[in-house]
Amino acid sequence: MSGALGTVSVFSWPARVYWEDTDGGGIVYYANYLRFLERARTEWLRSLGYSQQALAGEPGIVFTVASLTVEYRRPARLDDELTITCEPHADRAATIRFEQAIFRGRDPGGELPIVTAGVRVACVDARTLKPRRLPESLMNVLI
Repeated sequence: MSGALGTVSVFSWPARVYWEDTDGGGIVYYANYLRFLERARTEWLRSLGYSQQALAGEPGIVFTVASLTVEYRRPARLDDELTITCEPHADRAATIRFEQAIFRGRDPGGELPIVTAGVRVACVDARTLKPRRLPESLMNVLI
């Protein structure tokens, strides 16, 4: 996808629905979709060579969700294979905005998402929890 900030690629991460993800009816409990979204963002960072644990140590930053919007379109069920996408965009000096979606299946192709989300993540100092600029190396990936 091209935008004012340059070319951004969509990251995809596969997952499966396990019993602990579901309610009594075998349908994913609504709050557990947030776990899938979080894991995809973490795996996106990892794919770039960043460990959240290492970032917390040096340069001493952590990420926190500042805002979130979610639209639930269709349910996922026990044992479903899912693909979670993550499309990051530079937002401000200390925030990243993610457009995310969850699809049923490993190769969603033309499938419509079962969940869509907009997530704004803030970079904060690991010790003080005050906003901190994103590291330049990470900003370079986003622009």
